[in-house]
Amino acid sequence: MQKKTIKKLDETDKAINTEKTETVYAHKSVLVNEVLTYINPQPNKIYVDATFGGGGHTRAILDAQPTCKVIGIDWDMKAIEENEPALTEKYGDRLTVLWGNFAHIYKLLKQAKIQKVDGILADFGTSQFQIHHKAGFSFQKNTPLDMRMSPAHQRKTATDIINGYSEKDLATLFFSYGEEAHAKKIARAIVLARTEKRITTTGQLVDIVASVIPMHREKRNIHPATKVFQALRIEVNHELENISTFLKAALPFLNPKGRLVCISFHSLEDRIVKNFFKEHSTHGTTELEILTAKPITASPDELLENPSSRSAKIRAALKK
Repeated sequence: MQKKTIKKLDETDKAINTEKTETVYAHKSVLVNEVLTYINPQPNKIYVDATFGGGGHTRAILDAQPTCKVIGIDWDMKAIEENEPALTEKYGDRLTVLWGNFAHIYKLLKQAKIQKVDGILADFGTSQFQIHHKAGFSFQKNTPLDMRMSPAHQRKTATDIINGYSEKDLATLFFSYGEEAHAKKIARAIVLARTEKRITTTGQLVDIVASVIPMHREKRNIHPATKVFQALRIEVNHELENISTFLKAALPFLNPKGRLVCISFHSLEDRIVKNFFKEHSTHGTTELEILTAKPITASPDELLENPSSRSAKIRAALKK
């Protein structure tokens, strides 16, 4: 077996223990064929998978071009520990995995002595492994209301937000990041409930939301807590800020003709990518050539195979 190439660039992960489950949720990467089309792996070139996760996109890139290399980045140490060993055994020194937030891509690549790369991919989605195994991510089982993607890098939890934010701030959060139409009612119910007892579990939060929005009132059979959980996850992990920071930091690392490929899962993420590409392809700065006039979505076959791809959108641009 080849020597592992994980580089721990931060302090030792101190992830919290979550309840054990016998069920294993394998993450199936979305839009793999589309990623290969737009990242366009070439011989002896270097690519970055800024959201390594389950390693699906990394594996596809390495298989598509047998002489290229991939630098994987993820700030979820659990994801690296679960998925890196098998890929390192297969691909050897063609793969290097770095532990850290993709928003810090500048620091991570510099510390790894990487000057330039030929393509950078980022999948902003939350994996099924994270949803089902990390505390607070799923409303389908009762766990501590945590939601931190990397506890070693973060202090504020969803519990802190739910019990500490004002009613007005909670309503703004749910409306802005969850696009939740019932944001004010939910915020009011949370503030009332926490006067009786501190809210510390997903089960408590789900019950509060369901008391305001019964399942039958929610369109398309979406669970009534979905948007609230999305908003909290975005807030806890600074997801939108991280995307903006990542895009700005990634661009200087691309060689001419290098490609930047982004997969988003809701309108807030997609809007940031769309505006960044537009900003750097017009208004006097023509660093990028947009390769996707409109976001590319999953094919009918993929939708049947992998329902998680239904919200996925891919945008790509070429550095001139």
